Amino acid sequence: MKIIDTPEQANNDVTLVIRAHGIPEDVLQRIKIQKIRYIDATCPFVFKIHKIVTNISQNSIIFIAGDKNHPEVKGIIGHCRTRNYVFKNQSELKELLKNLNIDKNSQIFVISQTTFLLNEWNLCLKTIESHFTNVKISATICNATKERQLEAKEIAKISDIMFVIGDKHSSNTAKIRDICCNYCKTYLIETANDITKFKITTQMDIGVTAGASTPVNIIEEALNTMTKILNSKNEAPTEQEEQNFEQMLEESLKNLSTDEKVRGVVTGITPSEVYVDINRKHAGFIPINELSSKPILKPEEVVKIGDELDLLIMKTNDQEGTVMLSKKRLDAVKGFDAIVKACQNEEILKGIVVELVKGGAIVISNDVRVFIPASQATNNRSKPLENLLKTEVSFRVIEVNKAKRRIIGSIRSVLKDEQKLATDKFWETVQMGTIFSGTVKSLTNYGAFVSLGPVDGMIHVSELSWRKIKHPSDIVNLGDKVEVYIKDLDFDKRKISLGYKKSEDNPWEKFKEQYKIGDIAEAQIVGFTEYGAFAQIIPGVDGLIHISQISENRIDKPQSALKMNETVKTLIKDINLEKRRVSLSIKELAYPTTTETL
Repeated sequence: MKIIDTPEQANNDVTLVIRAHGIPEDVLQRIKIQKIRYIDATCPFVFKIHKIVTNISQNSIIFIAGDKNHPEVKGIIGHCRTRNYVFKNQSELKELLKNLNIDKNSQIFVISQTTFLLNEWNLCLKTIESHFTNVKISATICNATKERQLEAKEIAKISDIMFVIGDKHSSNTAKIRDICCNYCKTYLIETANDITKFKITTQMDIGVTAGASTPVNIIEEALNTMTKILNSKNEAPTEQEEQNFEQMLEESLKNLSTDEKVRGVVTGITPSEVYVDINRKHAGFIPINELSSKPILKPEEVVKIGDELDLLIMKTNDQEGTVMLSKKRLDAVKGFDAIVKACQNEEILKGIVVELVKGGAIVISNDVRVFIPASQATNNRSKPLENLLKTEVSFRVIEVNKAKRRIIGSIRSVLKDEQKLATDKFWETVQMGTIFSGTVKSLTNYGAFVSLGPVDGMIHVSELSWRKIKHPSDIVNLGDKVEVYIKDLDFDKRKISLGYKKSEDNPWEKFKEQYKIGDIAEAQIVGFTEYGAFAQIIPGVDGLIHISQISENRIDKPQSALKMNETVKTLIKDINLEKRRVSLSIKELAYPTTTETL
């Protein structure tokens, strides 16, 4: 085996191994151009970072938490396609931000070296979020690293001496040592033989941890050596302690199987996926389309950093060290059981109509897709389903197929019950003369039907206007808002007659106030008969000019002396308000009758 720094140092007949820290993109391209056979052993967590930074748009800015001289960070920078800056701690970050002229509204992406200190990472995030308004965070600290850092801290707090097992040149191991040094004497050892260099006594509380990449056999060898030392001092570990260690080791190394339920904590959010710590060596992530059954635009609508989630494992990729998880599918499993129970109890459920499909609509309720057939979607089949889209509806479950996990619901069933309750309440409280604001629902030759909410009533054509009309459409149109009053009620047949014209608008009342017998009125000719002509005195009140009262001369028909729509001066000869008749005369106004006194 030979270590090289550049692809050019390799012969064509060798196999090149890319180390765990990864390499810049241009170096990989050079390897491919030279057609060197290679094995990519880049750490799955590092490989994930390469993919993240490669997909970040060129108008964004990347901030990298890490050591700029570390090969892992150099590799990450080599995959960045936009402006990027590296900082190793909070103080260096603050100094960097002072010297940079970056708009606070710029799109900022923050990632970290996989072995970056967790506490320092949190401090740096606070600084960046206080400086910029549009920040996207990818929590790329290796889960195994993070776990060991937290565990090492807790162990060091209760120990007299701490041993950290790992490579002295490893950034990961060095950071764990630095954490433990804050709480007790800490020594970094590479092999089991190094333990013999230090004096340990039976009175000491000894803590042991290891770097994330430290091989298991080296850890076990170190523990066995320590056990022998303690045994020689009659302080052998108990059988329970040995079992506990074996269980923890087995748990940390076990493979994850598909369909396994796990619990995780949200550690990072990007526009397309959510990163989750599932307390395993594998990095967990949830694609945005596996977050929720409801349509969402961004993950923040469903989760936030720090949320604890119950998840279902969808796919495990041991090569990349990742686990694809689903929240919506586990939610759907729980929701399905809840809906089945609701069906058994005949409960009414609520949901959002998220999609219109052939033959009906899809409602999301309890994170479960429920199919509503078109015949069960509305209380009137003529109503368009489009009005339901993105609205909240109430429904009953009318069919459950547990084998196919298929649920069919009915909105109509609930609407019918609500309609009946509202109708019964209406008839219990309605009174004659009650005024309602309604909507014209339909028109016929004999009247207009008006919706009063739970019930309909009819305005007869004769009740629409004080004047004579040919059709209801002369006064109202479909969809018009009208104010009506209850004119008559038939409780047995549940029929309602409505009044629309108002007494104060009665033209005969206006005529009575303005005219009396003997007054002169200008009237417009509006119709003819064989025996005379009808003239409108005011809108709604017509008077008859008998043929004998049209002219002094004899005429055969009214049209001989008058024209339609002609305005004439008339004398009011007689008024019969009860029969609503008015007699007019043109002749007597033009040729008044004189009476001689003998």
